[in-house]
Amino acid sequence: MVDRAAAVAAMRHSGHACVTVSIDRVDFREPIYSGWLVTCRAQVNYVGRTSMEVGVTVESENPLTGVSRLTNTCYLTFVAVHDDGRPVEVPRLELQTGEEEQRFREGARRREVRQALAKELGEGR
Repeated sequence: MVDRAAAVAAMRHSGHACVTVSIDRVDFREPIYSGWLVTCRAQVNYVGRTSMEVGVTVESENPLTGVSRLTNTCYLTFVAVHDDGRPVEVPRLELQTGEEEQRFREGARRREVRQALAKELGEGR
């Protein structure tokens, strides 16, 4: 569900098909019980040349009481691709609020960490 929600946000932003490059660590803060409603909210936080970081929050709701709680958050990276599978440039983010600017800066920092780790592991991304 998380990947699907994030993919829709990435495709809407880029206007292209997108492929998942990575999913950061996912830790559950709260359990999701069988029969509860689950809602995923996805938002593009950071945009590079062809890649995007999408943040997803997951909430679960008890359908009998209406009580909702945050169960987890995570970050996914996508690359927009042409029909032939080659990466395509994506539009810049139009940052309109201080919160959006902060998410963008934090996304850029996480990207640097991911790239440094990939280099350290010899993945060359």
